[in-house]
Order: sequence, then structure tokens, then C-alpha cells
Amino acid sequence: MSYKFANVKTPVPGPKAQELLNRRQQYVPKGVSYGIPTFVERAEGALLTDVDGNTFIDFAGAIGTINVGHCAPEVVEALHDQVDKYIHTGFNVMMYDSYIELAERLAKLAPGDHDKQVMFLNSGAEAVENAVKIARKYTKRPAVIVFSRGFHGRTLLTMSMTSKVKPYKYEFGPFASEIYKAPYHYSYRRPEGMTEEDYDTYILDEFKTFLKGDVAPEMVAAVVMEPVQGEGGFVVPSQKFVQGVAKICKEHGMLFVADEIQTGFCRTGKTFAIEHFDVVPDLMTVSKSLGAGVPISGVIGRKEIMEAANPGELGGTYAGSPLGCRAALAVLDIIEKHDLNKKSNDVGAKVMERFARLAEKYDIIGDVRGLGAMCAIEFVMDRATREPNKDVVTHLVAEANKRGLITLNAGLFGNVLRVLMPLVITDEQLEEGLDIIEESLAVAVSALQNR
Repeated sequence: MSYKFANVKTPVPGPKAQELLNRRQQYVPKGVSYGIPTFVERAEGALLTDVDGNTFIDFAGAIGTINVGHCAPEVVEALHDQVDKYIHTGFNVMMYDSYIELAERLAKLAPGDHDKQVMFLNSGAEAVENAVKIARKYTKRPAVIVFSRGFHGRTLLTMSMTSKVKPYKYEFGPFASEIYKAPYHYSYRRPEGMTEEDYDTYILDEFKTFLKGDVAPEMVAAVVMEPVQGEGGFVVPSQKFVQGVAKICKEHGMLFVADEIQTGFCRTGKTFAIEHFDVVPDLMTVSKSLGAGVPISGVIGRKEIMEAANPGELGGTYAGSPLGCRAALAVLDIIEKHDLNKKSNDVGAKVMERFARLAEKYDIIGDVRGLGAMCAIEFVMDRATREPNKDVVTHLVAEANKRGLITLNAGLFGNVLRVLMPLVITDEQLEEGLDIIEESLAVAVSALQNR
């Protein structure tokens, strides 16, 4: 199928991809999943071309990692320059200035006018683990509160903090102790007949009750919250809820940790999503689009909290590698130069307008929601029961792949279509990708009705 940008010339997988897929099945465990059965050959901006010459519009962005686009020229240039000088020395052996420069810039970008410090790691899960370590060290408390439908990683600790059992936790226990899951604000799923204002009060009361029935606040080191849930279904909480939880944290000496791994670096129309809620976190975790595809993550926090750990207690062999730091510095330059927050809001407005039109046409669309360019559609069997409809999303994603669009599902029940296109996507590419979603949805609905 051929559009102006998306161009699928062979079945997927094509012959070259099939050969690679056969080798993959022999040497790579099936537990390492994949979204589409083909292999990339080159990528630029919001376009991916596979080994068989098929071109796809990317609405997945490596799960929110490519906000500045694939192979952004500034990032490529920075990496070439760094490779020519040195690749790795280990910051805990011989330091390098890019680590310091990146820490300084992120400390200034992060919310709050207090003194901050920053440490770097490799992955989002490592950032969350280290935020927990730091919080426990500082507060001398063991417990950590997370939220229903939250996702924080796949390591033992972060898997324990994550809600969705399959595929992330099933038969991987026993899990880490002292992890407690509180109810998260989910306006679409509020009790029938309850107003949004009453729901705000209700869910905060539930959180207060949680602190009486599940874990005493005096035992809690940190409350870790995604300002907008990612894997959980792009659930956007109310400002009153986020502010209420932050206030309760302050009252009880619990640290408020904003997990910005998927939401950070302009995805929601602000540099960090927590800025939408007028809350200044004690600690913040970052990764994904910070490195434009190069592994790097970080913990940003109040100086007095970050300094609780002693020398040697934090870090890792590749933590904050020179390549990651240089890529991240280039990303921050791009954000500033091209005003990616404005671009995110512009992209998001166009996506939400199209999604709203689809909701008028299809009664299996229960909710359309988003913040900036972090947008999603929740599909249901019908609007009365709000029963999750995973099948239509599965069909939709498969049909979109056939037409040359890469996109993702989300949600506890897999019934949410989410979009994470690079923010540098052109207007024409965006519209074509949305056209493909609309066409694919029509095919998916028809197929399910006729089966």
C-alpha cells in the first residue's frame, strides 16, 4: 500500500525480514517481544524504512524515546564528535565535563527554585530504583507507595512497583517487599453518577484511608507517581488529585517522586508533565527522550536529599556514559531551538481533534484523552457498561502496520490506542498517519462485526 510517506511494497515480513526473523527465533528468546515482524534499516525524523524497503510513519517513537526525531542531525553530530575523542572512561574512574554540564542544565530546567543535584544512569528502571534508594537513605523509612495501573520498569524492584501482571510480572515472583499500591485518579472510570468534583474528593479520601488501612505514613519513604500514566493507558489525573497527594506527602514527611520517564522532555506540552499540576517534586526520574535513542537516565532532586548517600553508594559502570550525556545535551539544544513544547501542543491539538471526530462516529470509543502530544483513545464494548474492548485495538494496530503506520496499545486491558510520534513530525506526515488510523479502525470494526 502506498501513500505519500508510508509505502509498504512487500508483505510484512518481507523476504529479508523473514530471514532475520527466522534467525531471531533461533537465537533470541520469545520473552523479548516485538511489535511488528520486520527490521529497520534506516530512520529519519518520523519515518522508518525496513530491510525490504518498506517505509513506515512512526507513531510509537520507540515507546516515547524519540521526541526530537530519529537521527536528529544535532545528536548525530554530537555522537560523532564524542566517538572521535573517547567512548567511555567510567565517571566513577575518570570524570568528564559533559556529565557536569548536563547535570547543571537539568537542575536549572527542573521545577522549583531550590538547590538541586542530578545523577545519571542507563535506563528508566535504574532511575526509579535509585530514586527509591535515595529516598530510603534520606528518610530512614522502608515503604514505597505507587499507584494502580502504574508502570515503573521490569527489574525486580520496579517490576514489584508495576501494576500489570501479564506480561510484566507473571511467574516472576516473589517480589520486593514494602511496596504498596494506592488508587489512582481515573475520571473516565469514576463511579456512575459521580461528578468530577465529587470524584476528586472521593479519590483523595481513598488515599487517606489507604494510609490507615494499608501502610502507616510514618513508614513511607516515597510516593512514586507518573504525572500521566503511560503503560496504564495515558490516564490524565486532575490537578486537585496530584496537588492533594503532594500535600499529604509533605504533611507526613513522605517524599513525592515524579516518574517523568515517558512524560518528560515536551511530550505533554511542557518540559516536564508535573509542571501542569503546579507541584514541585522532591525527586524526579527521567530517561527515554532525554537521550534520543542513546541509553541514559537520571534522578533529579533536592540537594539535601540527593546528598544523603555516601561515596560509592550510587552509580554504575556505564551510568551517565559520555555518549549518553552528549546526546542529551544535543536534545536540550533542540528543545530550546525549535520550541518543542509549542510543537507538542500543536501536534496534540490536531490529534485530539481527529480522535474527537472518530468518537462521534464510533460508539465503541469510550474516552478520548491526552495532554500535549500524549494522546489516546480508550475502546469499550459499549458506552453504557464501559467494558474494555481489546480486540478492536489489536485489529486496528495490525491494520495500521499493513498500511505503513507503527503505533501501540496500552492500558491494563490492552484496550487503549496511544500515540507517541516524534514531535518533529511534519504536518503532512501527521495527517497521513491519522488517516491511516481512521482507515484501519473502519476495517477493524467491520472485521469484528462480520466474524
